[in-house]
Amino acid sequence: MIANLKTWFDGRSLREKRLLLVMAALALLTIVWGGIIRPLSDALSSSRERFASAVVRLGDTESRVGAVQALQANKPPTLSGPLDAIIRARADAAGFPLASTNPLANDRVQIAINSARPAALLAWIADLEASGILVDSLNVTNNGDKTVAVQMTLKVRGL
Repeated sequence: MIANLKTWFDGRSLREKRLLLVMAALALLTIVWGGIIRPLSDALSSSRERFASAVVRLGDTESRVGAVQALQANKPPTLSGPLDAIIRARADAAGFPLASTNPLANDRVQIAINSARPAALLAWIADLEASGILVDSLNVTNNGDKTVAVQMTLKVRGL
């Protein structure tokens, strides 16, 4: 086989031999590039993207773990009485007359406020959450006079 190929090649003119050698070199270069270099380059690029994605996920996870640890470290003080009495007292102190207060099971309290300014209400809710009383559900209705009516269920953090 190789002897037949060598005989065939020797029978070509000098110009044809040069063209055949150039063609063989270009074919070899194309095979090396398409079969080795390009797949390796794609694999490296893919691994770099996966690594970057993993680094971002790790940072996000570490951030969330830090937030959870901060919440666990900053436990609010325990409440000094029944939740409904504390809510009633804090609402009166903030100037929100409660239309109703209904204690529910599992240390939850459902309250209703007929009229409150939204900014003051949200500040009061933030103050409650900072002291360990969380909003379990919230329903806000516009009264049409720059005030809102509120029905919400509150609970103690951790319950």
